[in-house]
Amino acid sequence: MRIIAGRHRGTALAAVGQGDAGAQLRPTTDRVRESLFNVLMGGRYGDPITGARVLDLFAGTGALGLEALSRGAAHVTFVENGRIAQRLIHDNIARLRRGDDTRILKADATRLPPASAASGLVFLDPPYGRSLGQQTLASALAAGWIADTALIVWEENAPQPAPPGFALIEHRRYGDTHITFLERHP
Repeated sequence: MRIIAGRHRGTALAAVGQGDAGAQLRPTTDRVRESLFNVLMGGRYGDPITGARVLDLFAGTGALGLEALSRGAAHVTFVENGRIAQRLIHDNIARLRRGDDTRILKADATRLPPASAASGLVFLDPPYGRSLGQQTLASALAAGWIADTALIVWEENAPQPAPPGFALIEHRRYGDTHITFLERHP
């Protein structure tokens, strides 16, 4: 696993090791991440990355948020409650020397504390098939984590419907991975 493009292009990221079998992490593959960021950077959504505050929910290794930082995001908040994943995110932030531009929030993504600032780009990658995405978006919205003009990128194993407060933009499929793009809907 590596950073695909931008300032940190080619930097290898720490991933789940043999001793981390209990972590149950499913990092977004380099291929899917590259395709996803090609869509984000392709102009269809304007420029949702440059200078953005990013929220990476169920952050895992932090690869999505770190890719956004590499491509010009201003700040990323990683939300993760797993100890192994928190260690991996910390290690990956250190590899990129981006501690000043990041925050690791050790919390359950379905019960977020109040936000200090809203994010314009939100990555949501919950464990597949556990119906945590809608609950997480409701929590993030209620706690002020999602800006009025935010773009939400939701990774799951099936297309997801837009929950209350959001509008569906499009679905994309990459093998077994489905990406649902949403926007805030007042």
